[in-house]
Amino acid sequence: MKILAIVPARGGSKRLPGKNIKVLGDRPLIAWTIEAAQQSGVVTDVVISTDDVAIADIARTFGGSVLSMRPAHLATDTAGSFDVVVQVLDEYEAVHGAVDGVMLLQPTSPFRSAESIRRAVLQYQQDVSCAVVSVTAVTSHPAWCFRLEGSTMTPFLGWERLSTRSQDLEPAFTLNGAIYLIAPSVLREQKRFVGPGTVPLVMTDSRESLDIDTPEDWDVAVRMLKQAGMRNHTS
Repeated sequence: MKILAIVPARGGSKRLPGKNIKVLGDRPLIAWTIEAAQQSGVVTDVVISTDDVAIADIARTFGGSVLSMRPAHLATDTAGSFDVVVQVLDEYEAVHGAVDGVMLLQPTSPFRSAESIRRAVLQYQQDVSCAVVSVTAVTSHPAWCFRLEGSTMTPFLGWERLSTRSQDLEPAFTLNGAIYLIAPSVLREQKRFVGPGTVPLVMTDSRESLDIDTPEDWDVAVRMLKQAGMRNHTS
């Protein structure tokens, strides 16, 4: 299948400045994702969407493609992933022809493995009408989550579920942001990556689900590297 991997890497980052090219271990953060995609052997091309020249240059150094610089209106804090991906998808298909699937790989998930990317494509091949999205088990079950109402709080799933023993609760999962894979036609039609019929790609390794967005997240990533010697974790 012809799978296009798109890596969105905006230059502006308020909570962790310069995070996309900040060196993690022995290479820039964005390089981890580019290399995992390449090592998977299942993507046709890895295209980086960025508004930053430094990010573009480093991405090319590690084998990524940059078709053009991201338009300013798509480089704001409010720009959504759908608009960013479709802009790159349209530009790519205009030159290289239609692709069978588009995969969103956020550079803030550096430890997502090449094997997980392969698994996502394998699941996608079973039914291309269904998106495949990576998920991980929640650390706090929805039954134990509350909404605040004035000076009181109410459990989201009701008081009865709150008293259910943990071992009797149905397993719950959350999006971890590591992999989104969908047919271009489905993406353009529903204008989102997750919808009815979405197939879960369950990740059980907590390292793969790490999403770096703050200095604290960065510190966690550094500790993971030291503890596991993860230079070749992408393979």
